Order: sequence, then structure tokens, then C-alpha cells
Amino acid sequence: MTRCMQAILFTKKIRYLFITCIISLQLWGQIPSNFLDVKHYSFAINLNDSTNIISGKALISVGFTGKTSIITFDLAHKNQDGKGMEVTHVSKNDKPLQFYQDAQHLYIQDEGSPGIVNTYQINYEGVPIDGLIISNTKYGQRSFFADNWPNRAHNWIPCNDHPSDKATVEFMVTAPSHYQVVSNGRLLEEINLPDNQKFTHWLDTAQLPTKVMVIGVTQFAVQYTGDVDCIPVSSWVYPENRDSGFAHYAIAKNILSWYIQHIGPYGFEKLANVQSKTIFGGMENAGCIFYFENSVNSKGIESLFAHEIAHQWFGDNATEMDWPHLWLSEGFATYMTELYFEDKYGSDTLKSMLQEQRNDVLAFYTKHQTPVVDTSDKNNLMHLLNANSYQKGGWVLHMLRQKLGDHLFWKGISTYYQNYAGRNASTMDLKKIFEQVSGQNLSVFFQQWLYRAGQPELKIHWENNLQNKKVIIHIEQQQSVLFDFPLQIAFIKGNKKIIKTFSIKDKMSNVLVSLPFTPDEIIIDPNVNLLFKMNELEKVATKKGE
Repeated sequence: MTRCMQAILFTKKIRYLFITCIISLQLWGQIPSNFLDVKHYSFAINLNDSTNIISGKALISVGFTGKTSIITFDLAHKNQDGKGMEVTHVSKNDKPLQFYQDAQHLYIQDEGSPGIVNTYQINYEGVPIDGLIISNTKYGQRSFFADNWPNRAHNWIPCNDHPSDKATVEFMVTAPSHYQVVSNGRLLEEINLPDNQKFTHWLDTAQLPTKVMVIGVTQFAVQYTGDVDCIPVSSWVYPENRDSGFAHYAIAKNILSWYIQHIGPYGFEKLANVQSKTIFGGMENAGCIFYFENSVNSKGIESLFAHEIAHQWFGDNATEMDWPHLWLSEGFATYMTELYFEDKYGSDTLKSMLQEQRNDVLAFYTKHQTPVVDTSDKNNLMHLLNANSYQKGGWVLHMLRQKLGDHLFWKGISTYYQNYAGRNASTMDLKKIFEQVSGQNLSVFFQQWLYRAGQPELKIHWENNLQNKKVIIHIEQQQSVLFDFPLQIAFIKGNKKIIKTFSIKDKMSNVLVSLPFTPDEIIIDPNVNLLFKMNELEKVATKKGE
């Protein structure tokens, strides 16, 4: 058989495979079914100032979870606009392999099976469609910033672009010598080359999902801020923002220290905080966080830093197994930020933050009746950046804390992190950890708050019965599916206040309360511990007797 005929048959085989596997390969929200278990990525990237074309050589070491005769990586091919990556050569052990590209994948003719590790060399070049933002800073300086979340890495590097497949990574960047390069991990080498070029080599030995693998290349002012538990902390800002950037970014040390004390050891070799061209307010790249350009003067910088640094534990090191479990990343970062603020500024600050976020959740629900663990929109992952993943996820953790108490809550958090650092977890994995720590059955709690859309919607009428010296409260759940939850009510008369907690699980609940005084008013959820909507709260006429 001629090489031409072999190539034709291989192309037909690939196209057949693509058609039969199109559902699993194109639904980006699903765990890949290509049997790959990437062990290590090595990317040699060449950047230049004359064009936006990058050239790369990837060495990818791969194990296998099943037997396959086609090796499938995610990589965006050239589109009709001429943007995308064109593969020019693929080999294993210096032996060329046949390959084929479609719009989103690279297929290599080779066999893999459990128990073996193959290393593939992939040479490619092109203009990135996305993922690597080649642009100018706000001051007009040329820049290159990776921005991979959620699955945009395959627009500029061949990879298994899903959080379930974590691997170590190194970037070797050759670029004009007037640039500095920052990336994940530790700096192994930086050397000037002929023709005003510079070679920079970073290596991260932690297991990372592709969403947080990055390079940042431009002209930086760099400040070593200091060490926290032997972790070097640094600030990388545009030279024009040197003074304000260094001053504001220095807050990272205190935040990092607080999380280490409360959650557990930091999982990466450094913490670099980088002013960048990310399309997000902040992007939690492992050990190399990118912040939006104007962050250097942002009034909300402490909250932003607290959120992104929390991700180093939740999202980067302990990573969600699949996209519907994104709240394990965003909900955790949201609530960890609130806990940091509570400790620093007091409980009233926490209550204020929770009230605002409760309003966000209720507003979101009026338009989108979806649960936190949402499998309904697997092809639009950006839609998961919503109040369910962030604010409601944080609220679930707050209510879990109230249910278990501070000691068991923090023990559950640290145990979860200890068990899944460097690994992937699902919502059910978190549930099992908290059940083991607390000795409680949390099935109802997790089911109603995470797998069911909505929250309690309450109509409450109350009255004083002077004859019996009791308060009568009528509580109605008005949503379609009932919730089981504790409801705190404060009874107030002048400067007197008593708070009582009631277990609510029925459609209608009638509560009789004995008090040492006749209240003038009641406050529902005075300590801001319940995610709910108050449809109606009314005092009816006081009864003189029965």
C-alpha cells in the first residue's frame, strides 16, 4: 500500500471516528471520552513583534485510561479568517506519525492502552483564535497574555482541554529581549540570545487543569513583596503603574497568610500577582494570578485579591471534576472571601455581603430557574459564570456552616482540601467528606440547595394572643417544591429581643411561642443565615382572648 493510499484510508478512518464520536467530542461540558490521561506538557513557544503568528513545539506525555488506536487532542485549526493552529509535524520517539485536523481537534494515528506512557512531539504555528491574547496594554505596549478559562487553551496549545485531566506543565518562551515572561511554577532559566532574543523557562510540578496554565509577556515592573510560609510573593505591573500597583498589590501577603492558617498549606511554589489583559476581573491562574488592567487603582482590590487567591486552594489545586460542579471553585472563592472579611472587619460586614448576594440570587432566579449543579447548558460554559455558581454557592456554604457549627465546618473544609489537593472532586465528594466529619446525613441539604432550583418563598402572618400570652405565627411555603430548613425569628419590644429557631418543612406551619413580653415586631432571619425570599410579612390584629 502506498503512503498516499495509507493517508487516504487514515483520513477516512478519522472522519468516521469523528462522526461516530461527535456528541462526546463536541459537548465541551462533558468529561472527555478520548481515554487520555496527560502526565506532562512541555511547550516551547516563539513570539515576535512583526506578526501575531506564534510557533510552538509541544512535548506531551500521555497515559491512557482505556485502549485506543486514535490519539485525540484538542486544538483549534485554521478557520476561514486564517486564524488557528496548523500542525506541521507529529512524532513519537523521533518517528513521524500520521495525523489529521478538524476544526477543534488533532487526531494522531497511534495506539495507546493502560499501563503505558507515550510522548508526542507536535510542531505547529498560526495566529491564535483565542486563549492567547496578543494585543497592546492600556499604555500601548505590545503584550501576550494567556487567558484559558474555561476551555480556551486549545486555541493556542494542543491539550486535553478539560479540568478533569490535570498535569504538570512547563513553558519555554523565546521572545524579543525587551519583554519579561511570567508563568506558572518556578523560573528555571532566563538567558539572552543572539539577535536581541531572550529565552525564559518556567516549570510547575503541581498537577494543573489547562484552564489555569498561562504565560504573560510584556514589559513589567516587578517587586518581590516577601515570603509567606516560605512562599515568595511578587507583584508584576506595567512600569507606568509601578507605584500604585506595588502599593495595592502588597495586600496579597496578608490574604495568603490568612488562607494558609484557616484552610491548609499553599499548593504552589510562588504567588505572582500580575496586571494583565485578561477579559475577566481576575483570573486565578495557578501561582500566577492575572488581574484586569485597572485593578492597580481599584477600590475593590482587597475583595478581588481575596477571591482569586482563595481559588489557589479551590479550583486550582482541588479542582471540580466537571463543569456543572463549578460552584466548588466559584462558590468556595466567594464564601472564603466573605469569611476573610468577617474575620478582618466583623460580623456586620459579613451580613451586609450576604444580604447583597441573596438579592443577586433572587434576581437571577426570576430569569433562570436552574440549580447550582447545572447540566442544562453544556455548550455555553461562560453562562456558568452566574449568581448560582458564585453567590448561591457561597450561600450554600454559609448555611452548611450554620448547620454544623464553626468547628465542624472548618474541619470539613480542611479535610476536603487535604483529600482532593492535586485531584478532582464532585459535589458528592464534598458531601461525603462533610458527612464523615460531622456524622450527619446531609442528603436532604445537598439535594435541595444544590440539585434543585430555587429557594423557600415565604408568606408569614403573626399575631399576639394576650389571653394565652403567646405569639401565633403562620408560615406558608409558596414555592412549588417544599424545602426543609431552620428559620430564625427575632421578637422585639423596645430594647428587648429574643431570637428563636424553628424547623420548617411543611407547606403550612403554625407556631406558638411563649415570651416574657408582648412583641411589637418580629424580624425574619435576623442574623442573615437563610437563603429565602420573603413574599409577605404581616402582623394581624392582636387577639384579646379565645
